[in-house]
Amino acid sequence: MFWINETILREFVLLGLSSDPKTQVALFIVFISVYTIILIGNFLIIILVLTDANLHTPMYFFLSNLSFLDLCYSTSTLPRMLKDLLSVNKVISYGECVAQMYISLSLGASECALLAVMAFDRCVAICYPLHYTIIMSKMVCVRLAVGTWMCGFLLPIPSVIVTFNLHLCGHNKINHFLCEGPEILSLGCGNRISMELINYILSIIILLTPVTFIVMSYVNIILSILKIASSSGRRKAFSTCGSHMMVVVIFYGTAMASYMKPGSSSLPGTDKVIAVFYLIVTPMLNPMIYTLKNNDVKAAFMKLIKKNNFF
Repeated sequence: MFWINETILREFVLLGLSSDPKTQVALFIVFISVYTIILIGNFLIIILVLTDANLHTPMYFFLSNLSFLDLCYSTSTLPRMLKDLLSVNKVISYGECVAQMYISLSLGASECALLAVMAFDRCVAICYPLHYTIIMSKMVCVRLAVGTWMCGFLLPIPSVIVTFNLHLCGHNKINHFLCEGPEILSLGCGNRISMELINYILSIIILLTPVTFIVMSYVNIILSILKIASSSGRRKAFSTCGSHMMVVVIFYGTAMASYMKPGSSSLPGTDKVIAVFYLIVTPMLNPMIYTLKNNDVKAAFMKLIKKNNFF
């Protein structure tokens, strides 16, 4: 029993998405393709925003921050996941598990805050266009960006401390492809109610607070758009905000489904599928959602191609 307890304290085993070797190979091909798309798409947005003067605006400044955040977010989990898909030994050390949980939680919390800031930026642009450049000055944008990163890396600390202070017993197998709070709490024995309550309160702060702010921002945006006389002006305003709302629904919807539910309410394996959406699918879709209908980004991309003679 002493050896088992020491093993539990020193390492965990990630069960991953599947135990079937053929399915694992197929998943490896799918997810390495997705990771390649994430890297190319988000790096491209960052390069375009940095090199094109027409994109040196608050909206694209925050978009480049989102792209950098998505690169970090997906890299915090995908390389390890890809390695495990081709490995027999899926053991992860205790320290690596703590680090992975903290980093992925911090980056996820930063994205929650950043999406709220982007909603505020669109609200100011549409509701107060004459004062936009004054309100969203360069210094304000930098402070907002720094604030999102600081909030993201400070807020998850209590959750990580509470989760890994849990008395573990029974087994050290995590039914997931990464170290995530709800799954680690399920390994604990004894009364976990107080720990789950603390994590639930933190989830409300990290998820519901920015969602409430985003909803309020978009209520103001919709009311302002309805006051626009021309139909073309209304269409342009809606298209500017539509992409952001799509990202918000996908990211927040899946994250809340994972973190803001009773511990016993999900079927085995469903949390892994849900996590794929907010950890992997969203970082892949963000560049497409924000650029496919964006003429400024398309123009910057064509300019970059012509400048470097790619074709």
